[in-house]
Amino acid sequence: MNEFNGFNENNESIIEGEGVFKEDIPAEEVPAAENMRSAKEGPYFEENPVKDNKRKKGKGRAKSFAKLIASALVFGLVAGAAFQGYYAVTNNNASSVKIGSVSTNTNGDVTAVETSTKDNASSDVSTVVSNVMPSIVAINSTINQQTTDFFGRQYNQQEEGSGSGIIIGQKKGEILIATNNHVVENAGSVQIVFNDNTKAEATIVGTAPGSDLAVVSVKESELDSKTIDNIKVATLGDSGSLKLGEMAIAIGNALGYGQSVTVGYISALNREVTVNNVTLKLIQTDAAINPGNSGGALLNSKGEVIGINSVKYVDDSVESIGYAIPISAAIPVINELMNTSSTNNSKSAYLGIQGKDVTEDYAASFNMPVGVYVGTVAEGSAAEKAGIKAGDIITGLNNVTVTSMTDLQQALSYTKAGSTGTIKVQTLQNGKYEEKTLDITFGEKPSK
Repeated sequence: MNEFNGFNENNESIIEGEGVFKEDIPAEEVPAAENMRSAKEGPYFEENPVKDNKRKKGKGRAKSFAKLIASALVFGLVAGAAFQGYYAVTNNNASSVKIGSVSTNTNGDVTAVETSTKDNASSDVSTVVSNVMPSIVAINSTINQQTTDFFGRQYNQQEEGSGSGIIIGQKKGEILIATNNHVVENAGSVQIVFNDNTKAEATIVGTAPGSDLAVVSVKESELDSKTIDNIKVATLGDSGSLKLGEMAIAIGNALGYGQSVTVGYISALNREVTVNNVTLKLIQTDAAINPGNSGGALLNSKGEVIGINSVKYVDDSVESIGYAIPISAAIPVINELMNTSSTNNSKSAYLGIQGKDVTEDYAASFNMPVGVYVGTVAEGSAAEKAGIKAGDIITGLNNVTVTSMTDLQQALSYTKAGSTGTIKVQTLQNGKYEEKTLDITFGEKPSK
């Protein structure tokens, strides 16, 4: 059988047009000219090939010359296809990421909404990070801790904490930042460090301990115009459309050393993790989420926020497992928190109870829910009118999970006296705790 060499029996070229080479030879498989080896360097080159004595000299030279011309034509066509492929790839990577995800209604409330960027994602992580970094802040906090010594004496001490946050909106001269609740929990002071290293004091707007979410704000009057111009509101993506194996980029203030970036993939979705008797469905990723990354952003390849990193749920027993709160689940809670304003202490809501924390250890030992155990209820108080009784355990107030007296007091501080709301309690009936949701009109703290 004769080997096909691109010519017919009349020694005429029968090689097809350039379309054959563009379709059949991928550009990325064509080696660079300087890396191409000569035929003599190939593994099957024979130093003394067997000569075919039957072949005529004239015809052999003609065919060799024709083959040389055909090879030159092939190389030119393939090189052209490679150049076109490279040009197309470099153009696709030049797409930009859109930033902006907040809408304002007629009442002046700010609403975080899911937005989207162009469908074609950039494969250059550095481009994504540079576009998103102005939306990420570092958070330094001074945390008040109460400790007990061997003799049962209690002491207050301050500890320094660090975390991260995501700029989610601007409202009435304020920059609104979402973070984890545990980043600012029990904080005496909160400092925000913006991308240009500008520092400013922040105020806690609202917290949701059960969801491990919080919103803090910085007044624009404390920032110069250059910093304000540099700030970007983050683009929020749709965590509900995530697929396993998608790229995940974690940005945060790792270990308190400043902003850092880690890259991995989506390892699992809707992973159930239980902390303090509260079960959340989280995004699992192998992108490193270290202390200080809490509250930072988990991004997709388009630079959209798909989750809020939470080192609180990181599994220390194995490597490469980190968790993030899905942004689609966080948005409703964030919207409620960032449109809440702290009230003056004298006009904040008042229940009229004395309570004690039911910690996780107590709950496990006595088969009780985590929350606030009601010791006494003041006569004529808002709690009594709502139907709260001694022995009940308060677990929520106005859709905010309550796990301690601190949570309850903070929730009340953002609720106005005279306003109406709901309160969740667990009541012991027939040896079992049953949850009830009670309507309540919050009272006003009596003057001393």
